[in-house]
Amino acid sequence: MHAGLPVNGGPVCFVPVAVLVFLSYSRAASLGVVGVAGKLLLVMLGGAFGTACRYGLSSFVYGHLAKPTFPWANLIINVSGSFLIGLLAQVFEARALASPVVRAALLTGVLGGYTTFSSFAYETFELLRDGQWLLAVANAAGSVALGLLAVWAGVRMAQMVW
Repeated sequence: MHAGLPVNGGPVCFVPVAVLVFLSYSRAASLGVVGVAGKLLLVMLGGAFGTACRYGLSSFVYGHLAKPTFPWANLIINVSGSFLIGLLAQVFEARALASPVVRAALLTGVLGGYTTFSSFAYETFELLRDGQWLLAVANAAGSVALGLLAVWAGVRMAQMVW
């Protein structure tokens, strides 16, 4: 469930630098002075930050559990990421507080690095909100079933090759 690697000195040291660069590029992007490479850099920095947050929270959770028998950190990360993408997407949609570049950096970069489950949950929610129940169920069931099948196939292939 968790690699058990220490947080000290790892990606967490990168977080303050990433935040400063991210904020400065975000401001430049909102002013329209960031090109395609800059936009990509923003999404990448956001992804690095989200990944560091995921690692830090996972380390914290499993550092407080003697012998975890359930993937608590993943559950917490998936639910909190889903909450955050719902909150931010609605705020951006209702109030247009962020440029498309900043939206991509936060929703795709930060939350994508933190958890891809949040994107899956929000896209399924959008289908439900739009009254496309059958597509929402197909997306949810298909993602879970096909995801599990893909993991099984990957494990089987690795077992056969190695």
